[in-house]
Amino acid sequence: MTESIWQGIYITCMALGALLFIAWSRQPRGVPASEYLIATAIPVWSGLAYLGLLLGQGTVEVDGQTTYYARYIDWAVTTPLLLTALALTAMFRQARKNYTLIGALIFSDLVMIGSGLVADLSTGSARTVWFLCGVVAFLIVLGLIWGPVRALAARDGADLKAVYDKSAGFLSVLWVAYPTIWALGPSGIDLLSQPVETALFVIVPVLSKVGFSIVDLSGLRGLRAVEAGRAAAV
Repeated sequence: MTESIWQGIYITCMALGALLFIAWSRQPRGVPASEYLIATAIPVWSGLAYLGLLLGQGTVEVDGQTTYYARYIDWAVTTPLLLTALALTAMFRQARKNYTLIGALIFSDLVMIGSGLVADLSTGSARTVWFLCGVVAFLIVLGLIWGPVRALAARDGADLKAVYDKSAGFLSVLWVAYPTIWALGPSGIDLLSQPVETALFVIVPVLSKVGFSIVDLSGLRGLRAVEAGRAAAV
């Protein structure tokens, strides 16, 4: 399939995802409205970024290769939102949220995204240095996800921890795919062709954005349903 077809598929998936989360927000089942707002904002913003690509915008040639800076505009907004959603899942039963921890997640994430963009715009050894900076920031993000953030979920019950672990595991696996695709694609060692990279940067983001929010919200909605059932039994 051509690049424009893949981009059209992506935009369609983002639109359908946004409509699904809006529909779910009409029957929140005890999940805060902010969770649905975040889930909806992610595909809307990402879909707009890819619309720019479909219209021939958001790219620049660097050293004979195409850098898709529209993707970084996408990620600079959507990845902090994804991490915020995951952190709020861990803090689901806490009245006071740990915004310091959320801020640490977002800052580390933005360093990762910024380093990736600079790497894509660089040549020679500078590209490798910036890529490695992004990898270090990514490892910090993973450390926070599976360290202090997970500890918050575990503190509030095994059932919440199970929901968090499922969402965190889903997101972590998919996020590992991003630097892997980048490293294997034209920006890295050029093992993957541009069409293959384009296809992967459609499939993986659909799963990591819409797919993650479906898994995360479904878990929280199910958790509230169980809690409501227990309350009714009492």
